[in-house]
Amino acid sequence: QVRMVESGGGLVQAGGSLRLSCAASRSIFSSNAMAWYRQAPGKVRELVARIGVGGDTIYADSVKGRFTVSRDNAKNTVYLQMSSLKPEDTAVYYCNTFPSWNLYWGQGTQVTVSS
Repeated sequence: QVRMVESGGGLVQAGGSLRLSCAASRSIFSSNAMAWYRQAPGKVRELVARIGVGGDTIYADSVKGRFTVSRDNAKNTVYLQMSSLKPEDTAVYYCNTFPSWNLYWGQGTQVTVSS
């Protein structure tokens, strides 16, 4: 079963930074736009940031100017650099293709931002 493997989450104080990583299989990574999604308790999963094969990016309004998505095609890895974190960023963060496929959801990585 194809899955993404997310890492890098943790507990951080408001205003802090974290860098998330997601490793994917080469066959999936090389030909797809990739994205980070998040799901907070009691809320639906939402798109955080997307990066195309060529490196073009889009961001949710709530994270613009604070988060940066990047990809390393040689390592089949996508990153999410998160800065100026807020308590409302607390969620489980997942990576997937864009658009997403149910088959590819991994376990995610928990990000908790304390006030």
